[in-house]
Amino acid sequence: MEKYEEKRDAGCGMRDAGETDPRTPIPASRFPFSTISEGNKTFVIEHTLPQERLDVFLCSKLPGISRGAIQRLIDEGHILVNGEKTKPAASPHAGDAVSLRWPELRPAEAQPENIPIPVLYEDEDVIVVNKPAGMVVHPSDGHQEHTLVNALLHHCKGQLSGIGGVARPGIIHRLDMDTSGCLIVAKNDPAHLALGGQFAEREVVKIYHAIVCGEPTPETGDIRAPIARNPSQRKKMAVIDSGRDAWTSYRTLKRLKESTLVEMVLHTGRTHQIRIHFKHIGFPLLGDTVYGKRQNTIFKASTGFTAARQMLHALNITFTHPRTKEKIKCHAPLPEDFQSAIEALSP
Repeated sequence: MEKYEEKRDAGCGMRDAGETDPRTPIPASRFPFSTISEGNKTFVIEHTLPQERLDVFLCSKLPGISRGAIQRLIDEGHILVNGEKTKPAASPHAGDAVSLRWPELRPAEAQPENIPIPVLYEDEDVIVVNKPAGMVVHPSDGHQEHTLVNALLHHCKGQLSGIGGVARPGIIHRLDMDTSGCLIVAKNDPAHLALGGQFAEREVVKIYHAIVCGEPTPETGDIRAPIARNPSQRKKMAVIDSGRDAWTSYRTLKRLKESTLVEMVLHTGRTHQIRIHFKHIGFPLLGDTVYGKRQNTIFKASTGFTAARQMLHALNITFTHPRTKEKIKCHAPLPEDFQSAIEALSP
């Protein structure tokens, strides 16, 4: 498991790289494409790839942009092949000229809401928040209001990146509704691209704390198991051989009553990764009734304790600032409900 230096105080710390004045404009060369300032980008495909989709191919060329965002750009005609509209499933062919034209920024569809959010770090490019448990990150079916995006639009006065689309301005990565802790948000498109590239290249260090049912053995280890959408229950994820590579490291911090406080390093960022991995090894998260209903029912009958939510918290996150190249380390203290669970379950 990777070693790291834990920061105990809430907020963020910085180590100056000593190279760049924060007031200096961001050079386009620091981002995957220089299209943010230039408006258009064209490149020629070198090799025919009959077994690959265009959207997947472009993900490798634009590591800071999600596949979903690329699909929207293609569908809306902002990505053309040989000057004509195409489809995300089209195959790349040698000699094809792919042009990318960034769309004009549109007002976010989500509305600003005056919802207080704990801020760990903020400047003109980035904001890092301590997301409360119970808050959805962005609007979706059934959650059109009171999301983190609604709160950020008010706090940042609408100054969030547009790459994620009008429903997800500024959002680079996500936390489940009932997961609390550190979450990075981009205020502009160059920052979004740079930070998205860091996530894609696994350069962002993500430390989580969780309480799991039972006592994992060994006390430290690595879980490497591919994750994909559950073929029979499409709202769930599962460990599937054909899934995407997923890697979680862990170490035991404290044995509790029929449960364990565990620290995890998230090397990849698959949907529900920690929840799926610990279900996979037989120790689902305390309070996770989606992936650990049976074990949580047994736990409640044995101990009389019921967790208010899944006991998972994004404790620390470390990344490189997209403008200054400083290392930013943010720490979100364990919330009250998490600390109360530890106290109630301590031997």
